[in-house]
Amino acid sequence: MITKKISFLFSALLICFHFFGQNDTESVKQKITLSGIITDSKNNETLIGVSIYFPELKIGTTTNEYGFYSISIPSGTQKINISYIGYQNITKDIIITKSNKLNWALTENSEQLEEVVITNNQGRANIRTPEMSVNKLSISSIKKMPVVLGEVDVIKSILLLPGVTNAGEGASGFNVRGGGADQNLILLDEATIYNSSHVFGFFSVFNPDAIKDLKLYKGGIPARFGGRASSVLDIYQKDGNSKDFHVNGGIGLISSRILAEGPIVKDKGSFLIGGRSSYAHLFLKLSEDQKNNSAYFYDLNTKLNFKINDNNNLYLSGYFGRDVFAINKSFSNTYGNTTLNLRWNHLYSDKLFSNLSLIYSDYYYGLDLDFVGFNWKSGIKNYNIKYDFKNYISDDFKLNYGINGIYYEFNPGTIKPSSPESGINADQLDKKYAFEPAVYIEAENKLNNKFSVAYGLRYSLFYRLGNSTINLYENNNPVVFNPDFQIYEKATPTGSKFYGKNKTIQSYNYLEPRMSISYQINDNEAVKTSYNRMVQYLQLVSNTSSPTPLDVWMPSDNYIKPQIADQVAIGYFKNIKNGDYSIEIESFYKKIQNRLDYIDGAILIANKAIEQVVLNGKMRSYGLELMFKKNEGRLNGWLSYTLSLSEQQTPGRTPEEIGINYGKWYSSAYDKTHNLAITTAYHLNEKWDFGANFILQSGQPATYPDGKYNYAGVDVPNYGFRNRNRLPAYHHLDISATLTPYKNKNRNWKGEWVFSIYNLYNRQNAASMTFRQNTDTGINEAVKTSIFGIVPAVSYNFKF
Repeated sequence: MITKKISFLFSALLICFHFFGQNDTESVKQKITLSGIITDSKNNETLIGVSIYFPELKIGTTTNEYGFYSISIPSGTQKINISYIGYQNITKDIIITKSNKLNWALTENSEQLEEVVITNNQGRANIRTPEMSVNKLSISSIKKMPVVLGEVDVIKSILLLPGVTNAGEGASGFNVRGGGADQNLILLDEATIYNSSHVFGFFSVFNPDAIKDLKLYKGGIPARFGGRASSVLDIYQKDGNSKDFHVNGGIGLISSRILAEGPIVKDKGSFLIGGRSSYAHLFLKLSEDQKNNSAYFYDLNTKLNFKINDNNNLYLSGYFGRDVFAINKSFSNTYGNTTLNLRWNHLYSDKLFSNLSLIYSDYYYGLDLDFVGFNWKSGIKNYNIKYDFKNYISDDFKLNYGINGIYYEFNPGTIKPSSPESGINADQLDKKYAFEPAVYIEAENKLNNKFSVAYGLRYSLFYRLGNSTINLYENNNPVVFNPDFQIYEKATPTGSKFYGKNKTIQSYNYLEPRMSISYQINDNEAVKTSYNRMVQYLQLVSNTSSPTPLDVWMPSDNYIKPQIADQVAIGYFKNIKNGDYSIEIESFYKKIQNRLDYIDGAILIANKAIEQVVLNGKMRSYGLELMFKKNEGRLNGWLSYTLSLSEQQTPGRTPEEIGINYGKWYSSAYDKTHNLAITTAYHLNEKWDFGANFILQSGQPATYPDGKYNYAGVDVPNYGFRNRNRLPAYHHLDISATLTPYKNKNRNWKGEWVFSIYNLYNRQNAASMTFRQNTDTGINEAVKTSIFGIVPAVSYNFKF
């Protein structure tokens, strides 16, 4: 039945493609098609998002994720302009008499320019297309940002963008427009990353040396993306140098990294392999008390690609990462991600590009407690097949469509005794299985010189599958309300039902419309608006403000409903002085149905019946985002400010129930009213570069006790409404200086020293507040816990 539905939908897409293609052929029969691949001249690396523009025709396009472009233009002599951040522009006249493939190789600015002036074309506001609520960052920009402990960090860099925050220092994940960290879809070469952090949030899992491109979608999300309610972080690894062998890396205070790349067959195939590891745990061995303790991470990035011919390319990419903690051989904790992706790019014609991907993702969590006598394992795996098509029908009309299916395997927990003497019995929490197929179609249509529109539709389905036993409850209600004590309690199952392998326990299907509209006021100004619906079928079982490695992913079922997010946004975009400066202003409103909320006293770890401690609530967030950028010159950077509100509500299901916080809206754990970020980079000369970041945010919502009572001689705090209070305001200033020796010019080995100071004025930001009774004075007191004060760091980066 599932296969028939998907086959029917995919056939409908092909009919739509045929219809659009036939109609358009007549309208553009006087035009010809120019297509090709744009690469880096030094290493043949394909370049994503390169602008190809014909100024006299006022039409243009950009390269896709694989460096491919296609555009229809009139025959004859045409002026073409090709531009990309960090590369020299190409402007020339070309004579086109018939459809032709024309590849371009761009040269980095630094190779030939005598006087270095930073040109950040990518920072200019996108005026010509309906794309909005999207932020792009170049790796070169990220590497100039000062960061904690000297480790370049992709996740920390996006926290400087409007609408993006996290739960503070040492917190994993990130929050977008008031959403939870679990509502972000994080993709590395199309494979899902379930935990984006090393060392509980101190570092991200992304090795900057291996990353080519990243893009954050906060709204206006294209129909090809699905499965999360808040945002999409789309990251692509480098392909590898197919011209020459090169090595680059870095040595820091607590971690080092190295990456090698080179040709398999020159100009046709290449490899890339990169590794990174921390070694701070080695210093623990110097102490007699700590010699059996360890705390470190390591990861590996790899990629192979081979050009079969002009129309076919193969890619194989992977990632493997682990965090390891151990204390005196009695406690050890290991967790991390594994991904693998095999892709085939095929060019059916100069207008039709396709990509077929076979993807594997795995998140593993292991805990060995020898002092208790048991081992714990949990995790989530998925197997994904997706087939995407990009059809460049004309310069005014582009069509994308595709199909994908994801099979999930969830392991909520496996418990085994660690020794024959252990008193722990082996146990396996019911494994869960699910299948999520989807089909989509999206179009970008330039209606006239002023209006452009992007619209699409995604149809997603979800099947919660056996082999599982499902609890049954009276009135189908796993949570009951106790009117005497005014609290929610676990319901007692009235029975259970076993579903065999691949039997459907519960199914869902939703249409997810997407639309963005742009009105171009003039060549430098545009107004845009967008709407998108996103459905999230996976739930992260966590009642903390920041995800932890122990948190468990689980599928929607007959008790826990999918999250449904609807978001609208409107914005104004302007380039000033030919793009030297730009300003972007956006306002958004987002509402989410079926957001999980937890009853008081909920225990989540090793819970065989999660449905007994959760309620389905709702969220809403709205705000105003401002971003002002200086894109060119020796000094560049941006200022971003967000004014927003994020709230959650879980009303009573009947008039007798009180809900959470008496059914009133309350601040979500991700609410930051004010969020200001300033980042700057200054190029003094060929030897010295400087950078600085400043962040100021409202304090994280928190729940403080509003009283106490005495029980058996012990004072017990009484907590009031959830998230009524806030931690103190969060802010810090970071600076960096990069020294590039002059001798780099005339030798193959090139190096640079990066000096940085995190939290320059030693702000003791509160990670949490605890409340206790002072044993000496008997007075109740609040105690602030801080993670970082001032942190100086130095690292050495090299390449040859």
